[in-house]
Amino acid sequence: MMILLAANRSNSYAQLLTVLLIFVVVLGATALTTKWIAGYQKEMGRSGNIELLDAVRLGNNKYIQIVRVGQTYLALAVCKDSVTVLCEISENEMKAGDGAHAQRLSFQEIMKRVKNPTDLYPKQKELDDTAKSENDSDSEKN
Repeated sequence: MMILLAANRSNSYAQLLTVLLIFVVVLGATALTTKWIAGYQKEMGRSGNIELLDAVRLGNNKYIQIVRVGQTYLALAVCKDSVTVLCEISENEMKAGDGAHAQRLSFQEIMKRVKNPTDLYPKQKELDDTAKSENDSDSEKN
């Protein structure tokens, strides 16, 4: 009887490990397949003639986008059920980006900026320092 229980117990462990191994293999295959399909779709979407340059969210499912189509720049209003051309923009009217959108920050840099928000707004820091020095000079006069 004891031998039979020991055999059942080791058989149960073997089944559990087999199921866990199969689960990990299926999970890994799913992750790799998803990554491959995402890369494939990303390459298929790049034709070189159409490029989304900038987008601003106005509300729920409402955006204004600047799109380059060939050599033409267009401002589009994109809503849930429609896309409307707002105007054509000349290349001279396009403002060069400051790199804020293109710049990828590390998690550490983001946390540093969250902890010290004056790093985000250096002009505001200068204004605060100026106001503080003016207040200190006013206090000394009194």
